[in-house]
Parts: sequence; C-alpha cells; structure tokens
Amino acid sequence: MRAPVIVVSRDVETRRDAESNFGQWMALAIALLGWMFDGYEMGLFPLIGGPALASLLGPAAATDAPKWFGAIMAMFLVGAATGGVLFGWLGDRIGRKRAMALSIFTYAVFTGLCGLAAQVWQIAALRFVASLGMGGEWSLGVALVNEIWPGKSRAVIAGLIGAAANVGILAVGVLSIGLHTFIGSVQTVLLAVGLPQAWVTFLLANSGWRFLMISGAFPAILVVLVIPFVPESRRWEDEKARGATSHWASDDLYGILIGCLATLAIVWSWSPIGVRPAAAALVTLVGLGVALAGFLLPARRYLDRAAAAGDILPGTKRQILKYMLLGAGLAGVVQLGTWGSIQWAAFWAFQLEPNPARLAKEYTQITLSVAAIAGTIIAALAAMRFGRRITYAVMCAGSIASALLLYQANHEFNGFFLFCIFLAGGMTASFYGWFPLYLPELFPTAVRATGQGFAFNFGRILAAIGGLQTAALMALFGGSFPKAGSVLTLFYLVGLAIIWLGPETKGKPLPS
Repeated sequence: MRAPVIVVSRDVETRRDAESNFGQWMALAIALLGWMFDGYEMGLFPLIGGPALASLLGPAAATDAPKWFGAIMAMFLVGAATGGVLFGWLGDRIGRKRAMALSIFTYAVFTGLCGLAAQVWQIAALRFVASLGMGGEWSLGVALVNEIWPGKSRAVIAGLIGAAANVGILAVGVLSIGLHTFIGSVQTVLLAVGLPQAWVTFLLANSGWRFLMISGAFPAILVVLVIPFVPESRRWEDEKARGATSHWASDDLYGILIGCLATLAIVWSWSPIGVRPAAAALVTLVGLGVALAGFLLPARRYLDRAAAAGDILPGTKRQILKYMLLGAGLAGVVQLGTWGSIQWAAFWAFQLEPNPARLAKEYTQITLSVAAIAGTIIAALAAMRFGRRITYAVMCAGSIASALLLYQANHEFNGFFLFCIFLAGGMTASFYGWFPLYLPELFPTAVRATGQGFAFNFGRILAAIGGLQTAALMALFGGSFPKAGSVLTLFYLVGLAIIWLGPETKGKPLPS
C-alpha cells in the first residue's frame, strides 16, 4: 500500500515545483515590466521638460524654465521618497504583490494625466502623485523578487532590475525620435480612430510632449496581471503566520504625512514662488529633521511593538535603524549625482543644439540609457565577485572622473559629447544594479520592504534638496550648467567615505 502513496506524493511535489518555478518567473517578469515602465515614467520629464516648459511658460520660459525644471524634478523625488516609505509599509503589512499592484496603478494613471496639464504647477502636482507609486514599486518589487528567487541568482536579478528601468528610459528616447520622424503618420492614426482635429493638434504640438505623457498610462494593464499569477513571498507569509505583521499600525502613517509635508515645504522654499535663499536654508534644515523623524516613525513604532512582544532580539532595533540611515546616505549621494547633475544632460543638450532636426536631447537620453543598461548589470556582477563595499567605492571614483570629463571637455553637441555621455551614464547608473543586491541584505523579512524603501527613497529627498541647488549654482556661475553639474558630482566623495561604515555582505544569506 505504500508504493501508490509514494507515487502520488512525488506527483504532488513535482506539480508544486512546477507551480513554484512558474510563480518565480511570473514574479520576475511582472517586476521587470514594472521597473521598465517605472524607468519610462522617470525618463519622460527629463526628455520633454524643455518643450513642455516652453509651451506652458511662454515668453517667461527663458528665465523661469531652469527653476521650474528643478522644482518639478524635486517634487518627483519627494513623492518617490514618500511613496517608498508608504508602499513599503503597506507591503510589509498586507503583502508584496497587492501593494505592488496598487503602486503600478498609481504611477501609470497620474503620469498619463500630466499630458492634460494646462499650467506648470499642475504638472508638478501630478508628477508628485505619480511618483508615490514609482517609489513604492521599486521597494516592493525588489523585496518580492529577492525573497522568491534563490540567493545564487540575486546578482543577475539585481543587474536586471537596474537594466529594466533603463530600458524604459531608452524607450522614451526611441519613441520621441519616432514621433519626430513619423508625426504625420501618428496624426493620421489618431484621426482615424476618431479623435477630433483640435485634440490631435493639442496632443502633438510642441514635439508631442502631451502625447508622450499620456502614453505613460499604458502600464496600468500590468495591474490586471499581477494579482492572479504572481505568488506572494513565502517569507512574508511565514512572518504573517507567526503574527509579526500585526505590529504594523495605521496610526503610524501620520509620521509619513508629516515627513511629506516637511519635504514639500523645502521644495516650495527653493521654488520660483518660494522665499529668499537665507530663509530657504533655514526651512531646509528644520524640514529635513522633521522629515527624517516622520519617515522613520512607522519603523520605530513597529520595532518597539515587536520588541515588547519578544519577536525581535535585543539590539535589533538599533541595528535596523542604523542601516536605514546608512542606506539613505549611500542612496542620497548617488541620487544627488543622478538627479542634480546627469539627469540634466538631456536638458543641457537641448540648449547646446536647439535645432530639433538634430534631436540632441533624444540621442543624449538614448546614449545614457544604453550605457546604464550595461553599467547596472556589470555593477551587480562585480559586487558579487569582488564585494559590495569595494564595488561601491570604485563606482564613486569612476562617477567623479567621467562626469568631470563630460562637463569640462564639452562645449557643443557632437560625437565626443555622446562618448562622454556614455561613460558618465554608465558609471553613474551602475549603482542602480548595486542597490537591489545590497539593500535587501541589510534588513530581515519583516521590515525589508519598509527598510529598503526608506533607505533608497529617503536618499531621493537628499537628492531633491541638492538638485534644487542646480538652478542656483547655474545662476552663481553665470548660467553655466557644466560648472554647476561639476560641483554636484563632488558629493560622490561622501560616498567614498561612508560606504566603509556598512557591513560586507558578500557570501552571506539574505536575513530571515
């Protein structure tokens, strides 16, 4: 009687293994698509910001466009920081996949609505809400995939995570070139599907920036695919089964709200409608302290309740908070270099070569994206081979050197400019293949989405504050963006110092 039982058991086990493998691949596929469209959303405004601001500001664009460009980028970063903490909290409480579906829906819909904006402040507001979902999708997708896939695959997956976002950014540049080249055909198609001529003209005017923004709503279809086919993390389900997720409380979300309002006050103080620089500096100092306390509140309260219930070891709270702050510092350095300097490259290229026939900004973004795809994969593999800390340090040094070459050796848009863009883009983007590998290794399952969500996304607040100074530095240097960008790249020196405060996690399993 035992043989049939054994046969059935093996059949069941085989079926479970097949379902597990299918679930792993579905989780990876949906997460990669989510990150790809996340990159698409991120790449939209740096590319279309020039024509969009010229369209909405009119004659004032010549003087106000750089300030508004910086303010809108800052709003995006603040929203992403808030969303990373908010959706990270949600993912640790209700599960990774349900929270990820909501985050994708949020960023898709509100990015699409940007295409209907009539005023600059409307783009800023809509980009803020959209970025809530973008920040959340990153932390949730990273947590889910790292917990579902085995440790030996995590380096490759980390590289794919960074590459996927840059494939999305690349797609923006390619679509924009196609729109320039085939705008007549696009107009014909839109008219053929029944859109009135006035709407088509409205959507395709000024380099078609509205059409490109509305195209950002397409990722909403991913939401339909996420729920039925993607498995929930078994690690998270185990935490739920033992009651660890019950220590999260909705009342703690007021901390995130306070932190968000504080960072918005910082952005407002430096915006074109803000206050004098001295007052803005004071608002920044106070606001940063309030934001830090607010965004840390849900994690601190959770850890207090878990400690009181005996669910975490003594000293765990201090270590987790320490790693959250360290991760925020590491991410802040990198994202300041990205958003305060390199992400302005397409905007700068648009100024170097204003002739639309040359498509300077599109070729700049495409070159950045191709370099970034290679850089993220190489960085993840290097970190797995040589260690996390030394890889981060080398990337910081390489980012400084390549960015200074770009900004100090170029004065016109040409082949050498694109070569330098490739070097700088590959080096500065390589970190985004490193973070998905390292940050999950700092936090246990119960607080992984919240911990890495805070670390990666609070870094965006630091980047937003620094990025707001780009326009001010440009004014200080007589309108020169290369000089302003060169100054901001020096923040990578901070990364060279603080990386050695973190643990070396090479060869160690993901914390349970």
